[in-house]
Amino acid sequence: MTSLSERILPTQEVSDRHHQTYPLSIAPMMDRTDRHYRYFMRQISRRTLLYTEMVTSAAIKHGDKDYLLGFSPEENPIALQVGGDNPQDLAECARIAEAMGYDEINLNVGCPSDRVQSGHFGACLMKTPDRVAQCIEAMIAATSIPVSVKHRIGVDDLDRYEDMQNFVRILSEAGCQRFSVHARKAWLQGLSPKDNREVPPLRYADVHRLKKEFPDLFIEINGGFTTLEQVHEQLQYVNAVMIGRAAYDNPYLFATSDREFFGDETPIRSRVEVAESMIDYIDEWTAKGLKLNKITRHMLQLFHGQAGSRIWKRIITDKSCIAGAGSEVIREAIAAVDMAVNGQEIVL
Repeated sequence: MTSLSERILPTQEVSDRHHQTYPLSIAPMMDRTDRHYRYFMRQISRRTLLYTEMVTSAAIKHGDKDYLLGFSPEENPIALQVGGDNPQDLAECARIAEAMGYDEINLNVGCPSDRVQSGHFGACLMKTPDRVAQCIEAMIAATSIPVSVKHRIGVDDLDRYEDMQNFVRILSEAGCQRFSVHARKAWLQGLSPKDNREVPPLRYADVHRLKKEFPDLFIEINGGFTTLEQVHEQLQYVNAVMIGRAAYDNPYLFATSDREFFGDETPIRSRVEVAESMIDYIDEWTAKGLKLNKITRHMLQLFHGQAGSRIWKRIITDKSCIAGAGSEVIREAIAAVDMAVNGQEIVL
């Protein structure tokens, strides 16, 4: 694992990345967007902006920074998402993020879970925009990398367009220029985090209006997108689109994203080539003692909707949890997919 001291790299390449904007990103998702998922996605898309899982400012301040924040250079561009409401602590997080080579730091003002509310961060902060503005000011003063906010269109009964407009205005006056907007409101009581991603209706028009009324801000829309065709459509109204669960349930969705949104003509890898490109990485991490399923759980949907998907998932699920399992499981699963595609009988 790369140490904190080894991650301090204020190079020209990193500096250049800090000034870029990205029309497509994969949302921060708890128990999903860890370093192994991000490395896997980099085998599919080199350009899409990736996010960490949310990490609390308290964990960053007091925890093992290499364990919580470590990542491979291949994962760039990458943004660190943090949760908290203490300006000083968040400023320290911003300094750490920059030192470790992150391209952006994002403040979570959208998560509605009870645990997050008890720490007074996440979606409940939409009710106190002045407090969020203090946090943003402190973070901007502490770092040269972009500071962004991910928020909802509203929370509880504070869900008129004018409420979101006021929230964004206050934060923009504090210096925030990048906003990722989940186009659903959040209910802090009565709905689970899962229900909060599905039950409140999507209100894309509110986000489009926000961009129209704040043309100088970078506005990204999030919520319910499952195809790249939808991304193209949304880019007529906003600067960027963030895809969440679909990026996990169908990762190969992003196979053409570099070409379509970034003008990158690098040859597109097949699903098998993506799987093969993970072998050295798996060998490296399993040699350090990591259980294979910590990596392969993110690869289960690689063949989503394709011939061989069922056998691929079966082999990886059954064999990745065996003590000492390594990349031979991937090789076996690839061979089984090839047999399935060619209509051969598979015997396990």
